[in-house]
Amino acid sequence: SCCPIFRRSPDMTKSPMTKSEQLLRIDDHDFTMRPAFGGPPIPVGVDVQVESLDTISEADMDFTMTLYLRHYWKDERLSFPSTNNQSMTFDSRLVKKIWVPDMFFVHSKRSFIHDTTTDNVMLRVYPDGNVLYSLRVTVTAMCNMDLSRFPLDTQTCSLEIESYAYTDDDLMLYWKKGNESLNTDDKISLSQFLIQKFHTTTKLAFYSSTGWYNRLYIHFTLRRHVFFFLLQTYFPATLMVMLSWVSFWIDCRAVPARVPLGITTVLTMSTIITGVNASMPRVSYIKAVDIYLWVSFVFVFLSVIEYAAVNYLTTVQERRERKLRNQLPCTCGIENPDGDMMMTTCFSDVDPSAAGTYGMPENGARQERILAQLTLADSQRTSRVKTPRGYVNVWIDTHAIDKYSRVIFPAAYTLFNIIYWSIYS
Repeated sequence: SCCPIFRRSPDMTKSPMTKSEQLLRIDDHDFTMRPAFGGPPIPVGVDVQVESLDTISEADMDFTMTLYLRHYWKDERLSFPSTNNQSMTFDSRLVKKIWVPDMFFVHSKRSFIHDTTTDNVMLRVYPDGNVLYSLRVTVTAMCNMDLSRFPLDTQTCSLEIESYAYTDDDLMLYWKKGNESLNTDDKISLSQFLIQKFHTTTKLAFYSSTGWYNRLYIHFTLRRHVFFFLLQTYFPATLMVMLSWVSFWIDCRAVPARVPLGITTVLTMSTIITGVNASMPRVSYIKAVDIYLWVSFVFVFLSVIEYAAVNYLTTVQERRERKLRNQLPCTCGIENPDGDMMMTTCFSDVDPSAAGTYGMPENGARQERILAQLTLADSQRTSRVKTPRGYVNVWIDTHAIDKYSRVIFPAAYTLFNIIYWSIYS
């Protein structure tokens, strides 16, 4: 004997001879009115699955998100007989003929329903009148960002969903499963942000002209990846500051070497600052990156000012030396008017052994010096022979500013970095 063949009992909802509109009695009801019109508000549950978080724009203060938005409600006008409680699924063509919630995104700038290859809309109707309405939407919404700690900041943005026409007296909007109503794809990632968490809330929104409305919120917290900005902004700025310190070890007479070095670092810092601000909104407060860049710019600028001071003092010193040479010609034995001091100064014929390292540096650094040999005469002697009692070397070091700058500039910049990163990290 052959095995019996079990067949599933036929369902009239799947019968090709029955039109769906006739089965749902679309023409027998006025679907311009909400379900249970005149009665209590109709509950509409919502759940969302976030497919992708596409872009976060600081310049425009907005974000773009693609999501599946699903609505659940009951409309007894759509109930139909069924032998095995099977649902019927429709596309966007039936949606235009029945009542559906009029959801919109508050503070949205742009939004659209995907239509490839057809409208990404699904309508599922159950025999008892329960309805599932799902659509795939991409929305660009406003996000008020606080950039005072940029790029070491954390931002929280919200997507707000609300009924446009129905107040809370007609439509009660709620998250279908509480915080579990929001699902996210594990593959969601952003190049500049780490998505820390998603969560949902519900509040009432009041409009003075129309009344109170239920509003659903999708909150998500983003922490910015700082490594990109370390490579593109912080490290170049730090290297430019360190490069400006090289001039402290270059001879002050090497004007063609020190001036272009200082100007180049200043212009490079200006380019970095301009590049960072070009992609940022014109906010009225100071950002964390502004503090770092402008302090670095000040250090670079001060290194240029430092060389200007060294160059000026060197020039003044050379003028004084030239003036002193003119006043004191190379003659020895000129008696001081006081009679107790004689000056034996010979700039042109100074003994190299007596001058020591004139014009040469201590510890290898070049110094500018004026050597004056002052000879004290014996006041008790009346003869013209002068016996020197001692020599006093007077050194005027115009490189002292460079010497101190080699220590002060790096120490001050290091202290600034310690304070900066301890505050913002």
